[in-house]
Amino acid sequence: MNGYQHLFIPGPTNVPEPVRQAMNIPMEDMRAPDFGDFVSGILEDLKRVYRLRNGRVFVFSSSGTGAWEAAISNTLNTGDRVLMSRFGQFSLLWADMARRLGLDVTLCDTDWGKGVPVDDYAAQLRDDRDHRIKAVFCTHNETATGVTSDIAAIRRALDDAQHPALLFVDGVSSIGSIEFEMEEWGVDLAVAGSQKGFMLPAGLGFLGVSDKALAAHEHATMARCYFSFADMIALNDTGYFPYTPATQLLRGLRTSLDMLLGAGMETVWARHNRLARGVRAAVAAWQGCRLVAEDPQWYSDTVSAIYTPQGVDARDVISTAYYKYQTSLGSGLNILAGRAFRIGHLGSLNPVMLCAAISAAEMALRDSGAVIEPGAGVAAAQECYRLTTPDGIEQPASQAA
Repeated sequence: MNGYQHLFIPGPTNVPEPVRQAMNIPMEDMRAPDFGDFVSGILEDLKRVYRLRNGRVFVFSSSGTGAWEAAISNTLNTGDRVLMSRFGQFSLLWADMARRLGLDVTLCDTDWGKGVPVDDYAAQLRDDRDHRIKAVFCTHNETATGVTSDIAAIRRALDDAQHPALLFVDGVSSIGSIEFEMEEWGVDLAVAGSQKGFMLPAGLGFLGVSDKALAAHEHATMARCYFSFADMIALNDTGYFPYTPATQLLRGLRTSLDMLLGAGMETVWARHNRLARGVRAAVAAWQGCRLVAEDPQWYSDTVSAIYTPQGVDARDVISTAYYKYQTSLGSGLNILAGRAFRIGHLGSLNPVMLCAAISAAEMALRDSGAVIEPGAGVAAAQECYRLTTPDGIEQPASQAA
């Protein structure tokens, strides 16, 4: 009667109706004779989304964090030195996992609002003449701060130093939404999750693995069981899994992949860029607000983290939007709690939906004490979207009413 709760967090994202319907099926036999062909097609099409010609993509019944653990435990050894950076909640958690799994972590910390410090990485790699660093970790899109890093630049740093370290990438809030070229960028292990750009419920962790990483697996001695590459390979090669898979999620994934690949990944990336620009235009129009991302080079096309004006508690903005305007906005995490909120603009969204998110955020900001001209952000976003409508979307003039 009162409509539905609007979802504008950076994950889980909105599930398209065709994907939801694809999952609304009776339980099925995951050992059926024809199930293997179905799974094999999914695994091949995931490689197309990853832009991976060689190697393989694993699908684990887990969150993206499970795929993180699989990447580490299958390719590295306890005590290995790895190079990491922390500039947000999720890069922080990845470093914490690496330490808890027994890795020797060298950190290049930087401000929350910036991305992977490429120059610092390059210096560390040049100085590591004995190649003690076995892996370099990069968070491609830091979901907590709305910051995207330059993975191609990290590959250049590795190549310039002639360094053999594996390149790990957290692409949970980037793969399937913004430009990601696994093969071209020389990424060895890349993690994603079903609940972001793949427009599914949480529950599937994806892991792209290069041939180089598969070779490293042959010499890795870290303990693993559920996440074993060897077990997955043995069954995946026949189209099955070594344990009970999330069959309904796989049915939804099939439809999601059809939608992504049918549109073309370049089109998907361009759509997310356009959506993000509208949100950024709104933030620029809100007096006292600014993006957590410190410079345009860091701006994310999947999530914007937004500082509230001085004296305005972001938790009040989030609570007001939720209870008063039936809209879920992302919370500020860790040191950003109370200082920032987030608008997710990835997955199944369009400009009109985001205008609603901007409107709810604007009203909640004003209710929480922000001095903002009513409609300023909405108007800025409207103009951005109106002036950037791609060819082919507008109705032909001859058919216009």
